[in-house]
Amino acid sequence: MWVIVLLAVLAPGPTPAVSAVSAPGAVAVVAADAGPVPGPGPVVPTVARHWPVGGRPPVLRGWEPPATPYGPGHRGVDLAAADGAPVRAVAAGRVSFAGRVAGRGVVSLELTGTGDPPLRTTYEPVEVAVRKGDEVAAGEVLGTVEPTGSHCAACLHWGLLRGDVYLNPLRVLPPWLLAGGPSRLLPVLGVPLPAPTRARTASPAP
Repeated sequence: MWVIVLLAVLAPGPTPAVSAVSAPGAVAVVAADAGPVPGPGPVVPTVARHWPVGGRPPVLRGWEPPATPYGPGHRGVDLAAADGAPVRAVAAGRVSFAGRVAGRGVVSLELTGTGDPPLRTTYEPVEVAVRKGDEVAAGEVLGTVEPTGSHCAACLHWGLLRGDVYLNPLRVLPPWLLAGGPSRLLPVLGVPLPAPTRARTASPAP
């Protein structure tokens, strides 16, 4: 009986599922991990004003934090991106690194106003068009996607760190960017627009 009780206590509980979406136009979002999350753990401000590539690229592989600092996992997200596509700064910041690491072009950007140490976002593989120390605005081009040299085909690996701690880069995106853009009023098919009204003129007094 004690063995059964002990096994029930030690049995691991459910772990949050991590999903990667590959359908065109889809975005991989882990539950409650697409923006600032209250409670334990670091809070990430939603400072991004652009996706790194495209308007709303498919997420080919999502955020898979390792169980230990050197354990297996995926310390970022892979975004679908054509070779030569422009890579943009998601927010304003200062280039802290621009060069090659293990044969791949890498750009690292410290995001303005995100604390001490600041959030640092990384992009690879990139044909670099900026230099260390450059101040860049949100949406400014940092380079273009390199045709080879990444762990996935036709993709950009996008990472986020605070100090030496890796974070989910999707958390810097505000809800309107995750949803694909701000809401717009559009005509409803099959419903005619109201006819323009004419101003009524008063008839002359007798």
